[in-house]
Amino acid sequence: MGYVVKEVFLTLQGEGAQAGRAAVFCRFTGCNLWSGLEADRATAACRFCDTDFRGHDGPGGGRFPDAEALAAHLQRTWEEVCEGGRPYVVFTGGEPLLQLDAALVAAAHERGFEVAVETNGTRPVPAGVDWVCMSPKPRSERVVRAGQELKLVFPQAELHPEDFEGLDFQHRFLQPMDGPEREANTAAAVAYCRQHPAWRLSLQTHKLLGIP
Repeated sequence: MGYVVKEVFLTLQGEGAQAGRAAVFCRFTGCNLWSGLEADRATAACRFCDTDFRGHDGPGGGRFPDAEALAAHLQRTWEEVCEGGRPYVVFTGGEPLLQLDAALVAAAHERGFEVAVETNGTRPVPAGVDWVCMSPKPRSERVVRAGQELKLVFPQAELHPEDFEGLDFQHRFLQPMDGPEREANTAAAVAYCRQHPAWRLSLQTHKLLGIP
């Protein structure tokens, strides 16, 4: 079916349980909760997104005809920089599960990659994904009920940590919402995690470090 990718780059994972780990990020084009156009933000399901996922003109981005072509591109991106260690790829977006499928997961595995996905949880996860990180968004219906990591942007008026008590995730993180209220949001997340130790604090360390 082919894949449309905004960008592919090698960096350190900035958030959550895998923070600090070398990773190839593959950002797919498109999302089902926002068009990516500022004109549509006020009516979008997710109104706080700060990611550019439109088009396929970013570094390493493009159109890939099949899973083998994209997996080979991911491998080259890893090998250009990394020496040793198990290759690690994070499929993200936008919403990566609009495009990520079992064929691409298998092709990445064949090249030795551990495969992670960062999803809003509204689409089924294809077979074989090693690390599922769900970051739920308001005004959307989620089908993902289990995974390795639940990362909730905090605070959100329509979503609260208590809403996710019935889900099966190994790790639970609160991530302060970025923007003009970041300092207050961080203080609120710290206070919540102190009171509710099942939740841990996640900071966007890549922004602190000034890396992609």
